[in-house]
Amino acid sequence: MIAAHRLEELAARPRTVTIGSFDGVHRGHRRVLDTAGSVGDSTTVVTFWPHPRLVLGNQVELLSTLERRLELLEAEGVDEVLVVDFTPAVAAMSPEEFAEDVLRRLGAVAIVIGEDFRFGRAASGDPELLDRLGFDVRPVPLLEGVSSSRIRTLLRDGDVIAAAQLLGRPAEVDGTVVLGDQRGGTLGYPTANLATLPELLVPAYGIYVGAARGRRAAISIGVNPHYGGEERRIEPHLLDFEGDLYGERLVVELWRRLRDERVFESEAELVAQIARDVEAARAAERPV
Repeated sequence: MIAAHRLEELAARPRTVTIGSFDGVHRGHRRVLDTAGSVGDSTTVVTFWPHPRLVLGNQVELLSTLERRLELLEAEGVDEVLVVDFTPAVAAMSPEEFAEDVLRRLGAVAIVIGEDFRFGRAASGDPELLDRLGFDVRPVPLLEGVSSSRIRTLLRDGDVIAAAQLLGRPAEVDGTVVLGDQRGGTLGYPTANLATLPELLVPAYGIYVGAARGRRAAISIGVNPHYGGEERRIEPHLLDFEGDLYGERLVVELWRRLRDERVFESEAELVAQIARDVEAARAAERPV
């Protein structure tokens, strides 16, 4: 897949194009991508980074980093992605300007978008406008109940199983392994300490089971209250893994939330509970 950040990086040719933030690349997004794939021989996605809502001064917790979004789009068979640098100048463009300066220059002939898609200054552009401008517009009906905002709500509640049904795959936390307290190793269960982008959504605190790097994992998200912690930590323990992960990017799947984090009567009781969490990770089923 070609991932371009400037129009000039893509060869001039007629294109089937779809547009959107595609945060999380969930089942609703995939319906749009599948439709685009049925229209033309190849699909070009126009997406935005940073997220438009962040540039406009609104808060949004993202479901995926740009790097992960591109990986997920490639997995869906997308041929090209144009990442538009969403600046205040882009936000100020009228929908007609965006259509001519970006879509027309890109060679867009057919445009496949969700039926509720809006673009341009004050979100004033819609599928009907694109149709009037001469594009072959293919609005795609929404998938009822599936949206990035709904998935965010479920993850804030720790309901990773319901979120997986809307995503079409397990929920994830994506970050880089950094130096932590190194306490897990002394307990017999070494963990990787994951640093994430500040705008990335992290699910509700608790103990989860899931997977990373092809291995099952028991994952702690929270502040380690047993040791009086205050800083949030994301700490997966990869089962049957030995090695150094420092500096590596890790995409951690969250399959099921086991329990709240809590303070134990003793360290021995904590270790016994971790052992039970690890066994739960061995027995867990991937949600989709």
